[in-house]
Amino acid sequence: MVEQNTADRGSSPDTPPRRQSWWRTELREFFSLRRPTPAWQSVVFGLLCLATVLGIWWFVTAGDPDEPEQRIVSAASLPSPKETLDTFHSLWFDRGLTRNTMLSLRRVTLGFALAAAVGVPLGVLCGCFSWISAFFAPLSIFGRNIPIAALIPVTFLLFGIGETQKTMFIFIACVAFVLTDTARAVSDVGEQYVDTAYTLGANRWQTILKVLVPLALPSVFNSLRLLFGLAFGYIMLAELVKIGGESGGLGDIILTSQRRGITGHIILVLLIIPVVALVIDRLLFWIQRELFPYRYGGRGVLNSAVRGTLHGWEDLKSLVIRPARAAGTAGESASSVPTAPPPAAPAVTSEKP
Repeated sequence: MVEQNTADRGSSPDTPPRRQSWWRTELREFFSLRRPTPAWQSVVFGLLCLATVLGIWWFVTAGDPDEPEQRIVSAASLPSPKETLDTFHSLWFDRGLTRNTMLSLRRVTLGFALAAAVGVPLGVLCGCFSWISAFFAPLSIFGRNIPIAALIPVTFLLFGIGETQKTMFIFIACVAFVLTDTARAVSDVGEQYVDTAYTLGANRWQTILKVLVPLALPSVFNSLRLLFGLAFGYIMLAELVKIGGESGGLGDIILTSQRRGITGHIILVLLIIPVVALVIDRLLFWIQRELFPYRYGGRGVLNSAVRGTLHGWEDLKSLVIRPARAAGTAGESASSVPTAPPPAAPAVTSEKP
């Protein structure tokens, strides 16, 4: 009986609930699945990652470079951060870092632009017509699954060892991915939009150009932005294989530095490549947001400019076509009968006796 009363008092509603400590609550919330991370936390953890990598790099290369036994990794294999930065002056001035970076970007841009010019229209047709998709399916599967390194000797045989070879290497490496992603973006457009276009009287090509393509364009541009970063990595592979004289580019700097034993230049180029790729990706992402603000949340500056240009073109066409329309309207209002002859017919009739 005493034990029962004690149990009743322990479960009395007047007893205040035990409060969990605030740090347990914060810790549980911190490790919750798919919790959105604030922007400041993303910056802090990103900087923490860089500091960790830099600290490990400094630790394994600490010591006198002339005494390898003092270091975990020798200076010939991996120079310290300070030793690497000391070689930046010679990389910038003696090796032409800026010129070679622009050369690599030009090759990537030309090759990828050609891949987009061919792959996007073909991808639109594949997304609209299943028989065209079946026709290009073997080439698409082959292009997406072949090892990229295997294309280098083929492009040497077909296009020689000059600039054309590197441009066509980027084209062949990327066109299959561009075609496949474009076809998928067009196929993902809902069928209700096509039915609505047909209901409003649009023909087949009007439905493709004014319904399917505009609705698929945001996904197509996003895919092109991601694939451009992939192409920037491919050009390094093409420039690493050199036949004959100097070919230039960042890949050529890496290859030449390896032969000369300048490890610092190799590490600096490997650090510069992601920075350049990140800057280009952020620029393309800004263009993407401004072109498609309804999808990616931009202000729509470029979207307004494009719409204004298209409206101006339509107004210009209406100015050119208006005189012919005006003449037709005057002829139609001259007679209430739809089958009345043109104005020239009465003049010819009046000259007859």
